[in-house]
Amino acid sequence: MPTEAVSAPGAPAITAPTEVPNTPIPSVSSRIAAELNVGQWQVTAAIDMLDGGATVPFIARYRKEATGTLDDAQLRDLEERLTYLRELDDRRAAIIDSIRGQGKLTVALEQSLAAADSKARLEDIYLPYKTKRRTKAQIAREAGLEPLAFTLLKDPNQTPEAVAAAFVDADKGVNDPAEALQGARAILVERFGEDADLVGGLRELLWTRGRLVAAVRKGKEQDGAKFADYFEFAEKLTTLPSHRVLAMFRGEKDDVLDVTVSPEPADPDPLDATPSDYERRIAARFGIADQGRAADKWLRETVRWAWRTRLSVSLGIDVRMRLRQSAEQAAAGVFASNLRDLLLAAPAGSRPTLGLDPGFRTGVKVAVVDGTGKVVAIDTIYPHQPHNRWDAALAALHQLVVTHHVELISIGNGTASRETDRLATELIARVPGLTKIVVSEAGASVYSASPYASAELPDLDVSIRGAVSIARRLQDPLAELVKIDPKSIGVGQYQHDLAESVLAKSLDAVVEDCVNAVGVDVNTASVPLLARVSGITTTLAENIVSHRDSNGPFASRGALKNVPRLGPKAYEQCAGFLRIAGGADPLDRSSVHPEAYPVVRRILKDTGTGLDDLIGNSALLRTLAPEKFVDDKFGVPTVSDILTELEKPGRDPRPAFTTATFADGVEKVTDLRVGMVLEGVVTNVAAFGAFVDVGVHQDGLVHVSAMSNKFVSDPREVVRSGQVVKVKVMEVDPARARISLTLRLDDEPGAKAPRAGGGRPEQNRGTRPPGKGGNQPARRPEPAASGSLADALRKAGFGR
Repeated sequence: MPTEAVSAPGAPAITAPTEVPNTPIPSVSSRIAAELNVGQWQVTAAIDMLDGGATVPFIARYRKEATGTLDDAQLRDLEERLTYLRELDDRRAAIIDSIRGQGKLTVALEQSLAAADSKARLEDIYLPYKTKRRTKAQIAREAGLEPLAFTLLKDPNQTPEAVAAAFVDADKGVNDPAEALQGARAILVERFGEDADLVGGLRELLWTRGRLVAAVRKGKEQDGAKFADYFEFAEKLTTLPSHRVLAMFRGEKDDVLDVTVSPEPADPDPLDATPSDYERRIAARFGIADQGRAADKWLRETVRWAWRTRLSVSLGIDVRMRLRQSAEQAAAGVFASNLRDLLLAAPAGSRPTLGLDPGFRTGVKVAVVDGTGKVVAIDTIYPHQPHNRWDAALAALHQLVVTHHVELISIGNGTASRETDRLATELIARVPGLTKIVVSEAGASVYSASPYASAELPDLDVSIRGAVSIARRLQDPLAELVKIDPKSIGVGQYQHDLAESVLAKSLDAVVEDCVNAVGVDVNTASVPLLARVSGITTTLAENIVSHRDSNGPFASRGALKNVPRLGPKAYEQCAGFLRIAGGADPLDRSSVHPEAYPVVRRILKDTGTGLDDLIGNSALLRTLAPEKFVDDKFGVPTVSDILTELEKPGRDPRPAFTTATFADGVEKVTDLRVGMVLEGVVTNVAAFGAFVDVGVHQDGLVHVSAMSNKFVSDPREVVRSGQVVKVKVMEVDPARARISLTLRLDDEPGAKAPRAGGGRPEQNRGTRPPGKGGNQPARRPEPAASGSLADALRKAGFGR
């Protein structure tokens, strides 16, 4: 540490005038450009548009020239960093004003604040200048003990007790040399703890070396059995996956686990007095060394005291916060990825559909919707125990199917789902051509009791509304699921443990991107769906629907301008994402923005064709050079998009509709046999693997190590929610409702599955703390599969 930093009393000394010129801080756009490795002009253009009210989908789709073709993922990252850096700069300005007001701002200090690139670094620098409670160090300074502290620090050759004797003053509360030395130690401990560079270095050392340790609280073994995998557990902070972090923190919140941050890779011997690396860093920073001088021992003890009573505690809190935030971000990412896959699942299309919401005692709720999703019939049947009116239920369904020309049967995957699936199988035998699909009913009950469902289906009982939702989500998953709070859809990882702001922002962005990627038919869309379109608020969506109800379907995009409060800016943002089927202008059903229609007119003039002849004419469109039709506003990227869109206007980017075929005779866990190869549907993807529905009421788990013969760092590299896959049954435990599956169909059941790609080294294994089984590999927490997706998630620690 530089000499002048410790020679002056207090922390830190003022060595320059307090009135200093403002230190220039790099612009937000330049910092983001460097982070994203793109041009500053691209970032500046994007920021200007975001500040002007443009949405990410609009900028990504219709302002490619302005941003140099930044895609939606880059723009989302840009938007997130923009928010963070602006908050950082606001905090920086407030801190500089505060220190300047204290008369302590120096050129060097302002430069340090200007260079701070994170909120943590900023707060480390500001710490000595914060208004504090009256600390022990402050009391000691008031007693005149600061010179004692810094005299011993500067000249360890002096004997502490002898120097301290001169500072004894009963009137100031210092009754003997020992009390004087205690006060001096408090001053140095505070000084050490307020050194920004030292604190930052120790924090990073703790992050790279430390472990998160969990142990069961006495007497909680039975009540907290679901956390048994963490009763004796420790793992490095840098290798802990997010689901384990959140599981341990939840166990702590439920008063089952004690969770602590251990600074060392292994617990030290309590009798070992050797200074830790942390203590050595503190000593080196302040020039403290054991050279046999009179004050060296006292200074070393002061260093140890500073680490154990102040720095390790405060940095442990910092690291726990960082760990939680990192885990929350990872969990939010898992949720967002699964939600995206679910929202963009293949739609069955506008086909009459029979929705069945299964149940035993309360019966199976039935709803028939036509191709537009309109409810045309409802019923309740009682085919299962205790009523057992199988034949009457079958007859009622047969009548509904024939009367309303039903093509699809959508079955909720909850209680009595498999039994209801058998009923549908018999129905199909009577009416060939029907197709049945089991769909996730997660969130259907939430929708049924929502204010929107009450307004949309006011004449239907809450229980029947669930069957309507189940039918509609097969026709168009996106249009139906946007009516439900994303947290209730059931494809997340610990979503109820996450900060509301983190989760809401992530999920809202996913829904917005998905809706705008697919496009929305303005003449059939619901208010919740319209409200997710770029530039449309909930109020504006309600105005659109009200105008549609009063005046009939919109004949053109231009007619949207007649909607109350839909001004030029909102029209610019939304028009390209709204579709009008069967309108006067065929372009209105495409993703070509109305502002770019003149480009299409130029193409028509150049090719000498009419619009009807040009649309879908791939042979002609692929011969056209985009460069020929650019102008001052529309460049090659936009023109290329227009030509592609003209080939298949209004095309749906979602995959083709497919279904899994469950094996006959395999209806419950006890029907499963090790070695069976089955077809199933991926219901959820987590950090540790994927859950697969094979038609037995319990989702089986494909662990990440059983997904490929190559190393897989992210299960989404291999599978996605909604994907139809073939799996082999490796293990079945009916008592605990656990099913272990593999995607590697050549795996031999009973053999220990090798880690893909040779597996990871010991870095990913938890260890039990010494004294509780020794420093041995701990049980790796493996999530369970269970009776339904919701149960499977609960078993794995999800969805609470």
